[in-house]
Amino acid sequence: MSGHTVLAVPVPPLEEAVRARTRHYDPSFVSADSGFGHAHITLLAPWIAQPAPQDLARVGTIVAGLAPARIEFTEVEIFATGLIHLKPEPDQLFRTLTRELSAAFPDHPPYAAAYPEASPHLPLDDLAGGVSLAAVRRRLGALLPISFTADRVDLQWWAEHDCRLLHSWPLDGPR
Repeated sequence: MSGHTVLAVPVPPLEEAVRARTRHYDPSFVSADSGFGHAHITLLAPWIAQPAPQDLARVGTIVAGLAPARIEFTEVEIFATGLIHLKPEPDQLFRTLTRELSAAFPDHPPYAAAYPEASPHLPLDDLAGGVSLAAVRRRLGALLPISFTADRVDLQWWAEHDCRLLHSWPLDGPR
């Protein structure tokens, strides 16, 4: 079965909303694993398919050096590609993690280097799915603004009928 790993920061307050959209598009990607974060901000993906213990330790060292951060989502936005998303504010934690993880694993750039710069975001929907920005704003309107504490990085496995949490590292450093 094919799949891929993702290093991501889960966003629990939006879990149900994102899980519902995942179910709408492809129920085979709805995880039965209660620790799995459908709602997340991707740091690196795809990452190492079968990370070795030293790969996990390297991620742990990077993550342990960073402190949890209070993050807010206030407005639904859209990329030129049609991806409807939320932008985290502030986004420095995600930029720092992506930069440091990319430097540690240069063979695994964000989004396989498909974009010149990885912009931290939480995917919500896509115009290609036949939805509008206005519809997504209406659907999330009562939920926004949302504040949460980004306090961990997860290693997730994404595959049809097999989405699960593989490992998690707490953000507990002094920076």
